[in-house]
Amino acid sequence: MNEVKIKTEFIKLDSLLKFAGLTDTGGEAKMLIQEGHVLVNGEVCTMRGKKIRTGDKVSIDGQNEVTVI
Repeated sequence: MNEVKIKTEFIKLDSLLKFAGLTDTGGEAKMLIQEGHVLVNGEVCTMRGKKIRTGDKVSIDGQNEVTVI
């Protein structure tokens, strides 16, 4: 599990995937989210703009989990 530190109140899900290095591009992040491959706190999330806050856990197909700190 990796940790990603943010300095703002939240970060949008698609931006987090790119920022954390889970995807190479924003387009790839958008596609993975729309196809239901992204889990937020263990549940599938298809909202690109979902606000991810400190303590949230994000993964792609249950792998490469990232915790926001």
